[in-house]
Amino acid sequence: MTPPVTRAEKARRTRQRMLDAAGRLFTERGWAGTTVEDIARGAEVAVQTVYFTFGTKRAVLKELLDTAVAGDLDPVATLDRPWAREVLDAPDPAAQLALQAAGARAVLERAAPVLEVVHAAAAADRELAELWQLNRRQRHAVQLAFAEALVAKSGGALRDGIDAATAADIGLAVLGPETYGLLVTGRGWSPARWQHWAGDALARQLLPR
Repeated sequence: MTPPVTRAEKARRTRQRMLDAAGRLFTERGWAGTTVEDIARGAEVAVQTVYFTFGTKRAVLKELLDTAVAGDLDPVATLDRPWAREVLDAPDPAAQLALQAAGARAVLERAAPVLEVVHAAAAADRELAELWQLNRRQRHAVQLAFAEALVAKSGGALRDGIDAATAADIGLAVLGPETYGLLVTGRGWSPARWQHWAGDALARQLLPR
């Protein structure tokens, strides 16, 4: 006999349903074109349920972004997630860069559409502009941790004497949603092709000749 669904599980499923509806609507209609009423209708819940759960439309978008980046609702920092630990524990620089590209692809396949919504809305909404900048700082912090590991594995000998700070900047640019969106969304590259290009670009930029 199947045990009854708990209240907590019902709440989790309802929350996820609202996030799923918000994700569809934000990416189809944009930030300004989506209302809380639309989200409620799409999730088949009362408008008050959306407000009670999230508080504001901005809070819905923030949680949607956090969930898309993480891949789940668990409060685990990026650098503590298995894919990031695999990057940091890679045995050599070339393997690490390939894993960085693979990890970025996995995240961006989920999160790039939501990041585009935030970026587009940032020009007209101060709080979303702050959210975009926060996300960029978080992405840079992850890239800096990866770069420091890369320098250590290389014995401090990256290409042309590049240091960890510069390597992090290069990682931020190559693996960022802007570049992914340009090539995958804008030019029709497959995510697999982008991953191969990104890994190769990182290796050419960072590893000694």
